[in-house]
Amino acid sequence: MNAFPINDYEHCENVVKKWATTSLKHERKEDKHTLKDLLFFLHVPRTGGRTYFHCFLKKLYSSSLECPRSYDKLRFDPRKEKCRLLVTHDDYSITSKLPRGRTSVVTILRNPIDRVFSTYEFSVEVAARFLVHPNLSSATQMTDRLRSKTRGVSTLDIWPWRYLVPWMREDLFARRDARKARGTNEVTSIDPYNMEDIVMPLLNYINDPIAHEIVRNGATFQIAGLTNNSYLPKSHEVRHCVDKYHNLGNYVLQVAKIQIWIRCFLIANEYLIASIPSRVSHIPNFSFLARQKTNSDEKGNETTSSSDDNEVKQESMTVGKLMDTYEVCISGLRKTQTRRSIASLKRISPANFTKEARLRVPQMVLQQIQLLNKLDLELYEYAQGIFAKQHKQASESLFDMETLGSIFVYSGGIKLWDACLWTMPFVLLCIFLFVNAKRER
Repeated sequence: MNAFPINDYEHCENVVKKWATTSLKHERKEDKHTLKDLLFFLHVPRTGGRTYFHCFLKKLYSSSLECPRSYDKLRFDPRKEKCRLLVTHDDYSITSKLPRGRTSVVTILRNPIDRVFSTYEFSVEVAARFLVHPNLSSATQMTDRLRSKTRGVSTLDIWPWRYLVPWMREDLFARRDARKARGTNEVTSIDPYNMEDIVMPLLNYINDPIAHEIVRNGATFQIAGLTNNSYLPKSHEVRHCVDKYHNLGNYVLQVAKIQIWIRCFLIANEYLIASIPSRVSHIPNFSFLARQKTNSDEKGNETTSSSDDNEVKQESMTVGKLMDTYEVCISGLRKTQTRRSIASLKRISPANFTKEARLRVPQMVLQQIQLLNKLDLELYEYAQGIFAKQHKQASESLFDMETLGSIFVYSGGIKLWDACLWTMPFVLLCIFLFVNAKRER
């Protein structure tokens, strides 16, 4: 039985409009951009967030200040008092559980087409690790036993991989079983993104209802607080209506845009770095660093610094030291990631995802990705515009390497984090350029 009235579109439009209005009614139009007591890193999957967390945030916050299981667990655990850093794949709706007026939000956006490629590749890569087992039943049982015995967190515990990886795992086993039944491992395609005998083709992946639910316009829905793991009671109905009537997605896009515009502090973009000196020509894949705020119910008064400020890492942090630390960190992460990727992809050989192979993907597939991610593409373009304006303003007043070098030395008069946040677009871009950082694929 249909739960909606006969005039379904009108009902859905009212539902989405009401949600959008409620989401924005408490927003302030002015923001003084000071870091609040709790920093929430809203990690949009496959945007380089793990690198940002391990190689930057963890250098500024000690482990004692991290919220419990902050990186890996989707649901916020409030048991630890006075935690100062929360890092999850949660969407923006989690801010309803956080202290209003005392929380700032950071997120990273990436070119939506690259992010879809990366999401597909990572889903396959993680699922392929299970092919060491003789069959799907064995893989599932062993995984369940290990998860019940260990206190650690598996990729299968993390959104969105807890949906995407089991789906892909089942598909990989089905294709392997089909090859065994045919008595041949012959592969009829050399395109890893369309190697149907081995792995689900990319076109099938992006058109599947599961990908529609999680991957399509994923960044926009995450920033708007409307993923399928949202804390909002009405989120399911809003998502249903937007999925049924695609034009209603413009309301979701506007909420995401306004949240970025109102709270946006800094954005770093790899396409707008011509004015930044560099010793290398490679431009890394880091797309955006956007600091947002969630103090929507404040009256304009700044929150005073808490007594825990001295818990933030206060060691001397010059630009040079930050760059050296970052280089060592990403080098280690890159090596670990490369080893795991190579080991996983061997199990689905000859499929091998590379940047060169991406360039050979048919235009029709790229156009379908664009069509399915129109909201993300528009949000990305909108954020680029914000960055262009802030880049111009900040470069006129702040881009002086001698000044940057001195401001990053912590002193009683300048908070290290405030200095980081004001200069971060330039410092991060220089770091990424100097070390020729390779982004999460």
